[in-house]
Amino acid sequence: MTKFTVNNQPVSYKLDPATPLLWALRDASNLTGTKYGCGTGECGACTVDIDGNAVRSCQVTIGGVEGTFVTTIEGLSAEGNHPVQQALLAENVVQCGYCIPGIVMSAAALLRKNRNPSDDDIRAAITNLCRCSIYPRLIEAIARAARVARGDEEIVIDRGIPVTGEGE
Repeated sequence: MTKFTVNNQPVSYKLDPATPLLWALRDASNLTGTKYGCGTGECGACTVDIDGNAVRSCQVTIGGVEGTFVTTIEGLSAEGNHPVQQALLAENVVQCGYCIPGIVMSAAALLRKNRNPSDDDIRAAITNLCRCSIYPRLIEAIARAARVARGDEEIVIDRGIPVTGEGE
């Protein structure tokens, strides 16, 4: 039995320890916000936070994460009010949305480590692929999320719609 913490809840899986974390999260825990994209770690759709680091969950096994703390998109913010989520809405970044959970998790990990990332820092940290090519708006949204996280800016969301804040 493999044991670790997912979204602040202890879990134990009676699965083969070689099972990719992605499938344990999606199939055994019904945390379907973590997406299957390529299965090779290239696209980033399956990105989760493991002990503060953005990790492609298709590339790690549940045995390999035993004893760690895993956060999925569902555990990042119950109300969807994490600065990255707010900024993506405010900047109208989301298109089809498939890649967004992985991008949010990558950006959240970046902002925990670097509260004032440059555009180059953002490009280096967000290697997730997006078929809709949201990249220019994504860079500004993550920079805005950093300002929100630092308290330099506020985004007010009313019923899922950004209504105030700098740059509106």
